[in-house]
Amino acid sequence: MKRLLVIVAAALSMVSCAALQNVNSQRLLQSGAYAAQALTLPKADVQAYVSQYITQLDAQSAVLPATDPYTKRLNNLVGKLTHIGDQPLNYKVYRNPEVNAFACADGSVRVYTGIMDLMTDEELLTVIGHEIGHVALEHTYQQMRRSLLTSAAFEGLAATSDKVAALTDSQLGAIGQAMIEAHYSKKQESEADEFSYSFLVAAKRNPWTMVQAFEKLQKSSGGSVSGPVSNLFSTHPDVATRIKTISAKCEADGFKRP
Repeated sequence: MKRLLVIVAAALSMVSCAALQNVNSQRLLQSGAYAAQALTLPKADVQAYVSQYITQLDAQSAVLPATDPYTKRLNNLVGKLTHIGDQPLNYKVYRNPEVNAFACADGSVRVYTGIMDLMTDEELLTVIGHEIGHVALEHTYQQMRRSLLTSAAFEGLAATSDKVAALTDSQLGAIGQAMIEAHYSKKQESEADEFSYSFLVAAKRNPWTMVQAFEKLQKSSGGSVSGPVSNLFSTHPDVATRIKTISAKCEADGFKRP
């Protein structure tokens, strides 16, 4: 709330100064109102915005059908992992050679054939667990809200109505850009790593596969992997430190490296 008041106060201050410079003060006031609205943007609204973008992205991508071996492999791998808490998850495979996978605030999980070709099932599950962790811990929602706050396109979203409306192509493009530019903090990445580790242990899987997945990503990309939506472990390129941290945790918990 304090941050919201600071932003609105700043907007009002800008209006006072701008009036002397014949700047449109009403537009500045409206910008302050939009900023305040972005700070309190409900999770359901963010999910609805993202869902519209993902629908468009799916239509523009080479989505593999349920009968494709890649899709069958993914579905067999995730099994009954259809929800995280109250959030339903939906999975699709994109035929794309990039080494990438991402999960969004609306529960959409998208996996590229490039990463499926690179990793074993166990390693791939590690990546999926990490990405889902960002959803479960509401990192995707928090980052999307922050991105919208700093995006000029939020004015168009906020002006539609109090309810989530059908978005224009430019607004959907702005959401996509916000998703591209969103970066998780070091703390959030660590929390997603912890989520994936606990997820693997609960599924009776050896968490050393997290280390192996990191090592493959590091070897294939020099420590960073990028994609059109998610930065997949590249927000903090010190992959070596994360490998060391997870390895120490595996050893402390008595797991043996395969």
